[in-house]
Amino acid sequence: MKIALAQINPTIADFAGNAAVMARMAADARRRGCDLVIFPELALSGYPPRDLLEKDEFVGANLAALDHLMATVAGIGVITGFVDRNPEDGGKPLFNAAVLFENGREIHRCHKRLLPAYDVFEESRYFEPGRACAVCAFKGRRLGLTICEDVWNDPDFFRRRIYSRDPVAAMAAAGADLIVNVSASPFHVGKRDFRLRMLAGMARKYGLAVVHVNQVGGNDSLVFDGISAAFDAAGALAARGSDFEEDLVVWDTDAPAAGGSLHAIAADDVASVLKALETGTRDYVHKCGFSQVVVGLSGGIDSAVTAAVAVRALGAANVRGVFMPSVYTSADNYTDTAHLAGNLGIGYEVIPIDTVFQEFLKPLAPGFDPGAPGITEQNIQARIRGTMLMALSNRDGALVLSTGNKSELAVGYCTLYGDMNGGLAVISDVPKTMVYDLAHCINSAAGVIPQRVIDKAPSAELAPDQADEDELPPYRVLDAILKGAVEESKSAAQLAAEGFDAAVVRDVLARVARSEYKRQQAAPGIKVTSKAFGSGRRYPIAQRFRTVPGAPPA
Repeated sequence: MKIALAQINPTIADFAGNAAVMARMAADARRRGCDLVIFPELALSGYPPRDLLEKDEFVGANLAALDHLMATVAGIGVITGFVDRNPEDGGKPLFNAAVLFENGREIHRCHKRLLPAYDVFEESRYFEPGRACAVCAFKGRRLGLTICEDVWNDPDFFRRRIYSRDPVAAMAAAGADLIVNVSASPFHVGKRDFRLRMLAGMARKYGLAVVHVNQVGGNDSLVFDGISAAFDAAGALAARGSDFEEDLVVWDTDAPAAGGSLHAIAADDVASVLKALETGTRDYVHKCGFSQVVVGLSGGIDSAVTAAVAVRALGAANVRGVFMPSVYTSADNYTDTAHLAGNLGIGYEVIPIDTVFQEFLKPLAPGFDPGAPGITEQNIQARIRGTMLMALSNRDGALVLSTGNKSELAVGYCTLYGDMNGGLAVISDVPKTMVYDLAHCINSAAGVIPQRVIDKAPSAELAPDQADEDELPPYRVLDAILKGAVEESKSAAQLAAEGFDAAVVRDVLARVARSEYKRQQAAPGIKVTSKAFGSGRRYPIAQRFRTVPGAPPA
């Protein structure tokens, strides 16, 4: 059987647009002689639809789009994900479903059995778990149809399984010779290689072929990397889609593994993160109805990387940089921001804030020392800049991209209603140390970020001779502690046992806890690590939990 793996970039609730893309790709697959074309999980609605699932008209529009697709596509079998209604009186009202049809006739339907409710996932909020693990016959093969999480419960890959059922094992026992997995599996660093190893291991373990078709594109904070793949019964990679872009890859189950197509993907984690940020930025901006963005340039590496990502995602003509110097701004940054903007080919404007700052201080005087500005004066400067950017956004209809990184957001080294202003926080899930890696990756393709921007010590420049690491631990130490605490859920005691200074650990974790109120008001960011701040990390703001008795909150 000749199978087309069709990874698409759906827009949530654009039923007509999503169905049109699917019909076009199905026609392409038919022209290539394919017997079957497979689309991702919830392809008609886009993933994740979240509380739109509570609207009956949303569910009805999704079912109408499925009916239209079934009536439109002919001459090829189609598997696609959709939202199905639960006809029973009890249980959740919906199923996360997939259907196999051909020439307007439904052949098989299944409902997702394993519903994730961890990290960014909340499927048990809406869906009833499916029960049956039936195998269906199609074109001489016995298909086991699964939906995303259904294949993420293999005891050989998960030390602690969170589900008691294993749909793949059940289907293998029922005689399946081809497992089909329709998926919307979000990207984070390290997940790509794990997913491919897991699928290959599954094929070897049961001695059957596995086809995995994954969504691509950005929807809000989530980015999907695609990399749809087929494995033969020996676990050899037989076909692979590209990463972060729509693709159609064809695999003939009767051909040797080498007969498939292996499309190119990013060479390493940093290149993958860069692609994820580009994709997430492009799709967020365009799917929200914008075409242009504005970025506050400081002369530092964070705003430089954000602007470079924006140019790669949207084109230089759609990116505008704004430099807002104060009396504390170094002479180098005047030169470096202009140099960066010229290299990127973006619009560039200089708006000094000193006059506004002085006027702002007058009603608050006395009590301010311009020679030693405290946190109040520093935050006022940041808020002036944030207000300027939002004014330009309102005037020009351009989305503001905020430029703060994950390290700053974690410990609250950012100003609410100031540098946190914006519609999208592009690098808010990128640790500071990785920001430097991204800069080098960007410059390896085109040397647009001035070397001095990369080399200079990070500084907010809100006070004389200010440097980030005068107030924070060195970023290599800070990022290692944050990775352990935020992404790996390690306690202060565990981190201290690994060799980190206990006092530094306590201070960092206290800052993380105190800054929760800021993060819950931050612009949405693009998730690229295993645990990002946002919907996947749900901590109360008002709380007194201590990881170590007597220690600050963590």
